[in-house]
Amino acid sequence: MWCAYIFAAIALISLPSAIKTGDLITIVAWVAQTFLQLVLLSIIMVGQSVSSASVEQKITETHTASLGEFELAKEARALNQQEVTELKAIAADIHRVLKDLEPKLSK
Repeated sequence: MWCAYIFAAIALISLPSAIKTGDLITIVAWVAQTFLQLVLLSIIMVGQSVSSASVEQKITETHTASLGEFELAKEARALNQQEVTELKAIAADIHRVLKDLEPKLSK
């Protein structure tokens, strides 16, 4: 921002001579070419810097949240695998019990 202040001061140095000419084209040219280009360029650069910092922060927050969700998904998958293993063991036990009971029930 200090750059914008310095450029504004530099631009204002040439303002009196532009006004003294009394020529509307010279005054418009001073505003467009000197003041706007010098001052607004540095203000736009500051704005872009602030905007990019904000976007970078949002990206970092989103990345952190995504990693947290990924870890939760990994934990859920591990629990799911454990439950599937236990269900397979229970199903195997039920099949074994039914096979053992089958000859007794057929009599």
